[in-house]
Amino acid sequence: MDSASTHSVTFFDFLDRMRNPASLDLVRSIKSPENDGKKVQDFYFTMEAAISDHPLWDGASIEEIDSAMEGLEKYVMTKLFTRTFMPLPEDMKIDQEISEKICLLQTFLRPEHLDIPAVLQNEASWLLGEKELQKINAFKAPREKLLCIMNCCRVINNLLLNASMSENVVLAGADDFLPVLIYVVIKANPPQLHSNLKFIQLYRRQTKLVSEAAYYFTNLVSAKSFIVDLNAKSLSIEEIKFEEKMQAARLANKVEQVEISPTTHDIKASREERGPGPSGRIHDNETNTSGGSSYPYMEAEAGELTVGDVERLLSLYKDVVTKYTGLCRGVRHVPVTKKVPPAPYLDGTDVMLTQSAETSTSMDSQKK
Repeated sequence: MDSASTHSVTFFDFLDRMRNPASLDLVRSIKSPENDGKKVQDFYFTMEAAISDHPLWDGASIEEIDSAMEGLEKYVMTKLFTRTFMPLPEDMKIDQEISEKICLLQTFLRPEHLDIPAVLQNEASWLLGEKELQKINAFKAPREKLLCIMNCCRVINNLLLNASMSENVVLAGADDFLPVLIYVVIKANPPQLHSNLKFIQLYRRQTKLVSEAAYYFTNLVSAKSFIVDLNAKSLSIEEIKFEEKMQAARLANKVEQVEISPTTHDIKASREERGPGPSGRIHDNETNTSGGSSYPYMEAEAGELTVGDVERLLSLYKDVVTKYTGLCRGVRHVPVTKKVPPAPYLDGTDVMLTQSAETSTSMDSQKK
Protein backbone atom coordinates (compact mmCIF):
# COMPACT_ATOMS: atom_id res chain seq x y z
CA MET A 1 0.00 0.00 0.00
CA ASP A 2 2.76 2.41 0.97
CA SER A 3 4.53 1.74 -2.33
CA ALA A 4 1.37 2.36 -4.38
CA SER A 5 0.62 5.52 -2.40
CA THR A 6 4.14 6.81 -2.93
CA HIS A 7 3.91 6.07 -6.66
CA SER A 8 0.60 7.99 -6.89
CA VAL A 9 2.06 11.00 -5.06
CA THR A 10 5.12 10.95 -7.30
CA PHE A 11 2.96 10.83 -10.45
CA PHE A 12 0.74 13.74 -9.39
CA ASP A 13 3.79 15.69 -8.29
CA PHE A 14 5.18 15.13 -11.78
CA LEU A 15 1.94 16.42 -13.36
CA ASP A 16 1.97 19.51 -11.13
CA ARG A 17 5.54 20.28 -12.10
CA MET A 18 4.78 19.81 -15.81
CA ARG A 19 1.88 22.29 -15.51
CA ASN A 20 4.31 24.95 -14.32
CA PRO A 21 5.06 27.49 -17.10
CA ALA A 22 8.77 26.92 -16.49
CA SER A 23 8.39 23.38 -17.88
CA LEU A 24 7.21 24.61 -21.30
CA ASP A 25 10.41 23.47 -23.02
CA LEU A 26 9.96 19.97 -21.60
CA VAL A 27 6.31 19.83 -22.65
CA ARG A 28 7.22 20.87 -26.18
CA SER A 29 9.93 18.23 -26.42
CA ILE A 30 7.47 15.54 -25.29
CA LYS A 31 4.82 16.66 -27.78
CA SER A 32 7.34 17.41 -30.51
CA PRO A 33 6.50 15.90 -33.91
CA GLU A 34 10.24 15.41 -34.39
CA ASN A 35 10.00 12.61 -31.82
CA ASP A 36 7.22 10.99 -33.86
CA GLY A 37 9.35 11.38 -36.98
CA LYS A 38 12.28 9.57 -35.38
CA LYS A 39 10.00 6.75 -34.20
CA VAL A 40 8.54 6.35 -37.69
CA GLN A 41 12.02 6.31 -39.27
CA ASP A 42 13.14 3.64 -36.74
CA PHE A 43 10.00 1.67 -37.59
CA TYR A 44 10.83 1.81 -41.31
CA PHE A 45 14.34 0.53 -40.61
CA THR A 46 13.08 -2.35 -38.45
CA MET A 47 10.34 -3.34 -40.89
CA GLU A 48 12.69 -3.32 -43.88
CA ALA A 49 14.85 -5.93 -42.14
CA ALA A 50 11.75 -7.91 -41.10
CA ILE A 51 10.34 -7.93 -44.65
CA SER A 52 13.70 -8.98 -46.12
CA ASP A 53 13.85 -11.97 -43.74
CA HIS A 54 10.19 -12.95 -44.18
CA PRO A 55 9.38 -16.14 -46.14
CA LEU A 56 6.94 -14.26 -48.37
CA TRP A 57 9.85 -12.19 -49.67
CA ASP A 58 12.35 -15.03 -49.78
CA GLY A 59 14.60 -14.46 -52.78
CA ALA A 60 13.01 -11.08 -53.53
CA SER A 61 15.08 -8.52 -55.38
CA ILE A 62 16.10 -5.14 -53.95
CA GLU A 63 13.46 -3.49 -56.14
CA GLU A 64 10.73 -5.76 -54.75
CA ILE A 65 11.75 -5.02 -51.16
CA ASP A 66 11.83 -1.32 -51.97
CA SER A 67 8.34 -1.55 -53.51
CA ALA A 68 7.06 -3.26 -50.35
CA MET A 69 8.54 -0.50 -48.21
CA GLU A 70 6.90 2.17 -50.35
CA GLY A 71 3.58 0.43 -49.81
CA LEU A 72 4.23 0.23 -46.07
CA GLU A 73 5.08 3.94 -45.87
CA LYS A 74 1.90 4.91 -47.70
CA TYR A 75 -0.26 2.62 -45.54
CA VAL A 76 1.20 3.76 -42.22
CA MET A 77 1.25 7.48 -42.97
CA THR A 78 -2.27 7.47 -44.41
CA LYS A 79 -3.47 5.91 -41.16
CA LEU A 80 -1.49 8.38 -39.04
CA PHE A 81 -2.15 11.43 -41.22
CA THR A 82 -4.57 13.24 -38.90
CA ARG A 83 -2.08 12.94 -36.05
CA THR A 84 1.12 13.71 -37.92
CA PHE A 85 0.13 16.44 -40.40
CA MET A 86 0.10 19.97 -38.96
CA PRO A 87 -0.02 18.71 -35.33
CA LEU A 88 0.94 22.01 -33.68
CA PRO A 89 -0.91 25.37 -33.65
CA GLU A 90 2.39 27.04 -34.52
CA ASP A 91 2.44 25.22 -37.87
CA MET A 92 -1.06 26.42 -38.68
CA LYS A 93 -0.05 29.99 -37.85
CA ILE A 94 3.07 29.83 -40.05
CA ASP A 95 1.03 28.40 -42.95
CA GLN A 96 -1.48 31.22 -42.64
CA GLU A 97 1.20 33.92 -42.50
CA ILE A 98 2.96 32.52 -45.59
CA SER A 99 -0.28 32.25 -47.54
CA GLU A 100 -1.35 35.79 -46.61
CA LYS A 101 2.03 37.23 -47.58
CA ILE A 102 1.95 35.41 -50.92
CA CYS A 103 -1.54 36.81 -51.57
CA LEU A 104 -0.14 40.32 -51.12
CA LEU A 105 2.87 39.64 -53.35
CA GLN A 106 0.66 38.23 -56.10
CA THR A 107 -0.88 41.65 -56.66
CA PHE A 108 2.30 43.30 -57.93
CA LEU A 109 5.29 40.93 -58.14
CA ARG A 110 6.70 40.46 -61.64
CA PRO A 111 9.49 38.21 -63.00
CA GLU A 112 11.73 41.26 -63.38
CA HIS A 113 11.63 41.83 -59.62
CA LEU A 114 13.37 38.46 -59.17
CA ASP A 115 15.81 39.11 -62.01
CA ILE A 116 14.40 36.27 -64.09
CA PRO A 117 15.79 36.65 -67.62
CA ALA A 118 13.34 37.06 -70.48
CA VAL A 119 14.43 33.78 -72.04
CA LEU A 120 12.97 31.93 -69.02
CA GLN A 121 9.69 33.81 -68.87
CA ASN A 122 7.37 31.12 -70.13
CA GLU A 123 3.84 31.38 -68.73
CA ALA A 124 2.77 27.97 -70.11
CA SER A 125 5.60 26.15 -68.33
CA TRP A 126 5.06 28.12 -65.16
CA LEU A 127 1.38 27.18 -65.18
CA LEU A 128 2.26 23.47 -65.36
CA GLY A 129 4.53 23.86 -62.36
CA GLU A 130 1.87 25.76 -60.43
CA LYS A 131 -0.71 23.01 -61.04
CA GLU A 132 1.67 20.36 -59.70
CA LEU A 133 2.29 22.30 -56.48
CA GLN A 134 -1.40 22.98 -55.98
CA LYS A 135 -2.12 19.23 -56.02
CA ILE A 136 0.03 18.58 -52.94
CA ASN A 137 -2.89 18.49 -50.49
CA ALA A 138 -4.70 15.89 -52.57
CA PHE A 139 -2.32 13.26 -51.16
CA LYS A 140 -1.56 11.95 -47.67
CA ALA A 141 1.54 9.84 -48.29
CA PRO A 142 4.92 11.65 -48.04
CA ARG A 143 6.15 10.08 -51.30
CA GLU A 144 3.17 11.38 -53.29
CA LYS A 145 3.49 14.85 -51.82
CA LEU A 146 7.19 14.83 -52.69
CA LEU A 147 6.33 13.76 -56.25
CA CYS A 148 4.22 16.92 -56.66
CA ILE A 149 7.29 18.99 -55.73
CA MET A 150 9.56 16.99 -58.02
CA ASN A 151 7.16 17.28 -60.96
CA CYS A 152 7.01 21.05 -60.52
CA CYS A 153 10.80 21.32 -60.33
CA ARG A 154 11.26 19.07 -63.36
CA VAL A 155 9.05 21.40 -65.39
CA ILE A 156 11.29 24.32 -64.41
CA ASN A 157 14.45 22.32 -65.05
CA ASN A 158 13.21 21.37 -68.53
CA LEU A 159 12.47 25.03 -69.18
CA LEU A 160 16.07 25.91 -68.34
CA LEU A 161 17.43 23.11 -70.54
CA ASN A 162 15.27 24.06 -73.52
CA ALA A 163 16.19 27.72 -73.17
CA SER A 164 19.90 26.97 -73.03
CA MET A 165 19.70 24.82 -76.19
CA SER A 166 17.37 26.95 -78.28
CA GLU A 167 18.66 30.39 -77.35
CA ASN A 168 22.35 29.47 -77.18
CA VAL A 169 22.72 31.07 -73.76
CA VAL A 170 24.69 29.82 -70.79
CA LEU A 171 22.51 29.59 -67.71
CA ALA A 172 23.90 29.57 -64.20
CA GLY A 173 22.16 26.46 -62.90
CA ALA A 174 20.81 26.96 -59.36
CA ASP A 175 21.16 30.75 -59.66
CA ASP A 176 18.58 30.70 -62.45
CA PHE A 177 16.54 27.76 -61.13
CA LEU A 178 15.71 29.16 -57.68
CA PRO A 179 14.27 32.56 -58.77
CA VAL A 180 11.93 30.80 -61.22
CA LEU A 181 10.87 28.36 -58.50
CA ILE A 182 10.19 31.23 -56.10
CA TYR A 183 8.05 32.97 -58.70
CA VAL A 184 6.10 29.77 -59.44
CA VAL A 185 5.49 29.22 -55.71
CA ILE A 186 4.16 32.77 -55.35
CA LYS A 187 1.91 32.32 -58.38
CA ALA A 188 0.64 28.95 -57.09
CA ASN A 189 0.35 29.77 -53.38
CA PRO A 190 0.26 26.04 -52.51
CA PRO A 191 -1.85 25.16 -49.46
CA GLN A 192 -0.11 24.56 -46.11
CA LEU A 193 3.33 24.94 -47.67
CA HIS A 194 5.24 24.92 -44.38
CA SER A 195 3.33 21.93 -42.97
CA ASN A 196 3.72 19.90 -46.16
CA LEU A 197 7.48 20.46 -46.24
CA LYS A 198 7.77 19.55 -42.57
CA PHE A 199 5.64 16.43 -43.07
CA ILE A 200 7.80 15.21 -45.95
CA GLN A 201 11.02 15.92 -44.08
CA LEU A 202 9.89 13.98 -41.01
CA TYR A 203 8.06 11.02 -42.53
CA ARG A 204 9.50 10.34 -45.98
CA ARG A 205 11.98 7.46 -45.75
CA GLN A 206 15.40 9.03 -45.31
CA THR A 207 16.95 6.62 -47.79
CA LYS A 208 14.66 8.12 -50.43
CA LEU A 209 15.22 11.77 -49.60
CA VAL A 210 18.50 11.85 -51.53
CA SER A 211 19.89 12.78 -54.96
CA GLU A 212 17.36 14.48 -57.27
CA ALA A 213 14.59 14.37 -54.66
CA ALA A 214 16.80 15.99 -52.02
CA TYR A 215 17.96 18.69 -54.46
CA TYR A 216 14.46 19.71 -55.47
CA PHE A 217 13.12 19.47 -51.92
CA THR A 218 15.96 21.64 -50.58
CA ASN A 219 15.29 24.24 -53.27
CA LEU A 220 11.62 24.46 -52.30
CA VAL A 221 12.60 24.84 -48.63
CA SER A 222 14.90 27.67 -49.71
CA ALA A 223 12.10 29.24 -51.74
CA LYS A 224 9.79 29.13 -48.71
CA SER A 225 12.46 30.74 -46.49
CA PHE A 226 13.05 33.44 -49.10
CA ILE A 227 9.33 34.29 -49.19
CA VAL A 228 9.07 34.38 -45.39
CA ASP A 229 11.98 36.84 -45.13
CA LEU A 230 11.20 38.72 -48.34
CA ASN A 231 11.44 42.51 -48.27
CA ALA A 232 12.40 45.31 -50.65
CA LYS A 233 16.08 44.42 -50.39
CA SER A 234 15.30 40.91 -51.62
CA LEU A 235 13.89 42.24 -54.90
CA SER A 236 14.88 44.54 -57.71
CA ILE A 237 12.49 47.26 -56.60
CA GLU A 238 12.77 50.52 -54.70
CA GLU A 239 12.00 50.20 -51.01
CA ILE A 240 9.41 53.00 -51.02
CA LYS A 241 7.63 51.51 -54.01
CA PHE A 242 7.68 48.05 -52.39
CA GLU A 243 6.08 49.36 -49.20
CA GLU A 244 3.47 51.27 -51.20
CA LYS A 245 2.56 48.16 -53.16
CA MET A 246 2.33 46.01 -50.03
CA GLN A 247 0.20 48.60 -48.24
CA ALA A 248 -2.12 48.92 -51.24
CA ALA A 249 -2.46 45.12 -51.34
CA ARG A 250 -3.33 45.02 -47.63
CA LEU A 251 -6.00 47.70 -48.07
CA ALA A 252 -7.44 45.92 -51.10
CA ASN A 253 -7.55 42.69 -49.13
CA LYS A 254 -9.44 44.37 -46.28
CA VAL A 255 -11.93 45.93 -48.69
CA GLU A 256 -12.48 42.55 -50.33
CA GLN A 257 -13.19 40.93 -46.95
CA VAL A 258 -15.68 43.68 -46.07
CA GLU A 259 -17.46 43.25 -49.41
CA ILE A 260 -17.75 39.50 -48.88
CA SER A 261 -19.33 40.00 -45.41
CA PRO A 262 -23.11 40.58 -45.62
CA THR A 263 -24.17 44.14 -44.78
CA THR A 264 -27.49 45.33 -43.36
CA HIS A 265 -28.40 46.63 -46.81
CA ASP A 266 -27.73 43.21 -48.35
CA ILE A 267 -29.89 41.49 -45.74
CA LYS A 268 -32.78 43.93 -46.28
CA ALA A 269 -32.51 43.53 -50.05
CA SER A 270 -32.63 39.74 -49.80
CA ARG A 271 -35.70 39.98 -47.53
CA GLU A 272 -37.50 42.19 -50.06
CA GLU A 273 -36.68 39.73 -52.86
CA ARG A 274 -38.05 36.78 -50.86
CA GLY A 275 -41.13 38.64 -49.74
CA PRO A 276 -43.18 37.93 -46.61
CA GLY A 277 -43.55 34.20 -47.27
CA PRO A 278 -42.73 31.45 -44.78
CA SER A 279 -39.19 30.91 -46.06
CA GLY A 280 -38.49 34.62 -45.72
CA ARG A 281 -39.67 34.65 -42.11
CA ILE A 282 -37.56 31.61 -41.26
CA HIS A 283 -34.47 33.24 -42.76
CA ASP A 284 -35.22 36.46 -40.87
CA ASN A 285 -35.39 34.55 -37.61
CA GLU A 286 -32.07 32.89 -38.31
CA THR A 287 -30.50 36.21 -39.21
CA ASN A 288 -31.78 37.97 -36.13
CA THR A 289 -30.54 35.23 -33.82
CA SER A 290 -26.88 35.66 -34.70
CA GLY A 291 -26.89 39.19 -36.10
CA GLY A 292 -26.04 38.68 -39.75
CA SER A 293 -25.76 35.71 -42.02
CA SER A 294 -26.22 32.66 -39.79
CA TYR A 295 -24.09 30.21 -41.68
CA PRO A 296 -21.48 32.06 -43.77
CA TYR A 297 -19.24 28.99 -44.01
CA MET A 298 -21.70 26.76 -45.89
CA GLU A 299 -19.91 27.29 -49.19
CA ALA A 300 -16.37 27.43 -47.73
CA GLU A 301 -13.66 24.85 -48.40
CA ALA A 302 -11.43 23.46 -45.63
CA GLY A 303 -8.33 25.10 -47.08
CA GLU A 304 -9.99 28.54 -46.99
CA LEU A 305 -10.53 28.56 -43.21
CA THR A 306 -8.14 30.40 -40.93
CA VAL A 307 -7.35 30.37 -37.22
CA GLY A 308 -9.46 33.48 -36.84
CA ASP A 309 -12.54 31.53 -38.02
CA VAL A 310 -12.45 29.14 -35.05
CA GLU A 311 -14.26 31.49 -32.64
CA ARG A 312 -16.95 32.27 -35.19
CA LEU A 313 -17.42 28.58 -36.04
CA LEU A 314 -17.75 27.70 -32.34
CA SER A 315 -20.41 30.39 -31.94
CA LEU A 316 -22.32 29.04 -34.95
CA TYR A 317 -22.04 25.50 -33.61
CA LYS A 318 -23.54 26.55 -30.27
CA ASP A 319 -26.29 28.40 -32.12
CA VAL A 320 -27.18 25.31 -34.17
CA VAL A 321 -27.19 23.05 -31.09
CA THR A 322 -29.42 25.50 -29.18
CA LYS A 323 -31.91 25.66 -32.05
CA TYR A 324 -31.88 21.89 -32.50
CA THR A 325 -32.46 21.30 -28.77
CA GLY A 326 -35.32 23.79 -28.70
CA LEU A 327 -36.87 22.20 -31.78
CA CYS A 328 -36.70 18.74 -30.18
CA ARG A 329 -38.43 20.02 -27.03
CA GLY A 330 -41.11 21.71 -29.12
CA VAL A 331 -41.80 18.54 -31.13
CA ARG A 332 -42.29 16.53 -27.92
CA HIS A 333 -45.04 18.91 -26.75
CA VAL A 334 -46.94 19.08 -30.06
CA PRO A 335 -50.41 17.48 -29.48
CA VAL A 336 -51.10 14.49 -31.69
CA THR A 337 -54.49 14.82 -33.46
CA LYS A 338 -56.47 12.02 -35.03
CA LYS A 339 -56.81 13.90 -38.26
CA VAL A 340 -53.90 13.01 -40.49
CA PRO A 341 -53.25 15.20 -43.54
CA PRO A 342 -53.21 13.36 -46.86
CA ALA A 343 -49.77 12.05 -47.76
CA PRO A 344 -48.22 13.46 -50.92
CA TYR A 345 -48.24 11.21 -53.95
CA LEU A 346 -44.99 9.35 -54.35
CA ASP A 347 -44.34 7.41 -57.50
CA GLY A 348 -44.37 3.70 -56.78
CA THR A 349 -45.96 4.03 -53.32
CA ASP A 350 -49.65 4.57 -54.16
CA VAL A 351 -50.39 0.85 -53.81
CA MET A 352 -48.89 0.73 -50.33
CA LEU A 353 -50.81 3.85 -49.30
CA THR A 354 -54.10 2.35 -50.58
CA GLN A 355 -53.45 -0.89 -48.72
CA SER A 356 -52.67 1.04 -45.53
CA ALA A 357 -55.92 3.02 -45.85
CA GLU A 358 -57.96 -0.15 -46.43
CA THR A 359 -56.40 -1.82 -43.39
CA SER A 360 -57.17 1.23 -41.24
CA THR A 361 -60.83 1.24 -42.41
CA SER A 362 -61.17 -2.48 -41.66
CA MET A 363 -59.77 -2.00 -38.14
CA ASP A 364 -62.17 0.89 -37.44
CA SER A 365 -65.18 -1.20 -38.53
CA GLN A 366 -64.11 -4.06 -36.25
CA LYS A 367 -63.83 -1.66 -33.26
CA LYS A 368 -67.35 -0.37 -33.96
